[in-house]
Amino acid sequence: MKIATYNVNSINARLEGLCRWLKTEQPDIVLLQEIKTEFNTFPFFEINAVGYDAKILGQKSYNGVAVLSPHKMTIIQENLPDFEDENARWLEVMVNIEKKDIRVVSLYLPNGNPPYNNPTDNSKLTYKLAWMDAFIKHTANLLHQPEPVILGGDYNIILTDDDVYNPALFKGGALYRPEVTDRLQSLLYQGWFDAFRLGQSREKTLSTKTENGYTYWDYGGGAFHSDLGLRIDYLLLSPKAADKMEKCWVDKTPRQSEKPSDHTALMAELNWGK
Repeated sequence: MKIATYNVNSINARLEGLCRWLKTEQPDIVLLQEIKTEFNTFPFFEINAVGYDAKILGQKSYNGVAVLSPHKMTIIQENLPDFEDENARWLEVMVNIEKKDIRVVSLYLPNGNPPYNNPTDNSKLTYKLAWMDAFIKHTANLLHQPEPVILGGDYNIILTDDDVYNPALFKGGALYRPEVTDRLQSLLYQGWFDAFRLGQSREKTLSTKTENGYTYWDYGGGAFHSDLGLRIDYLLLSPKAADKMEKCWVDKTPRQSEKPSDHTALMAELNWGK
């Protein structure tokens, strides 16, 4: 089984490249973030035409998450439980592949940085931390589910200095504040596995194309071609899923397309017969 997470930065703007990528890579599950569209304007027809069903939690112009798959899907949870949120950031779906249930989440964690015109406004950071607290509470329960669980998405978090081209530029920002990284670390301490780092720890895994794991590059300043990137997209695996993982890699193909998102796809392969 092949699963991918990809912040598409507007599905309608990237539709042609996304459909081409789906036909080429044929992943079993795709977790999308920042689809930036409501249900009525989501391109269901085009996605269906390349063999995929779509479950979405949409929002006009901002945010929005989706799960694509050619397999049977059922929505389990829209938005984090016990957390009031007007933004579409969490979609939990059960996917049945060859009679095996897999619980997946497409999530778009808040950025948290203040508005450019008001750098002293900490409301977005407060929202981010509260969202993460609700996230951590819910994932503690997800670990006890009978099926494998995969949490994929744009986490908007730089976990370590190894995850960014220039750590000094981001120190103190909402992506790299101690309150934020500590919460992600506490999530890992619950028992989740970072698929990319897990892949690096295994001799037979990981494409040699991308050793740093960057999944985001700014549009300006030649950042992509100079590899001035950030690792802020993650696939976190429950123990039942991590045990079956064969490899994890960054696919730069979407970022190299004619009209790319500023993110690219993070992919993992799991072998349930292992």
